[in-house]
Amino acid sequence: QVQLVESGGGLVQAGGSLRLSCAASGRSFSNNPMGWFRQAPGKEREFVAAISGMATRYVNSVKGRFTISIDNSKNTGYLQMNSLKPEDTAVYYCAAAAGPLLALAHNKGYYSYWGQGTQVTVSS
Repeated sequence: QVQLVESGGGLVQAGGSLRLSCAASGRSFSNNPMGWFRQAPGKEREFVAAISGMATRYVNSVKGRFTISIDNSKNTGYLQMNSLKPEDTAVYYCAAAAGPLLALAHNKGYYSYWGQGTQVTVSS
């Protein structure tokens, strides 16, 4: 059984940093992309970042501020979030892709496993 568990969310002031973690069991991140999505109240779940091997993708709004990474020895993915803004406030989800193509990793329908989400709140 595949399980993804996020942690690291919380309340931070604008300009601050948080690091989210996504621990996987029953599934390796080394074959298919791992992604981070977020969902703010009343909005659709949106793509934030994805990683496959050394290749990464980011939504434009977080480029230069967020960094996605994976520690394959721990089967854990991370999202380092710096220079946080109030508009980054959302529930953040990690996900494991169903296939190998990073080019499709922005599409939430490409993912077969999801974590339960962790709340990130950025105050102004």
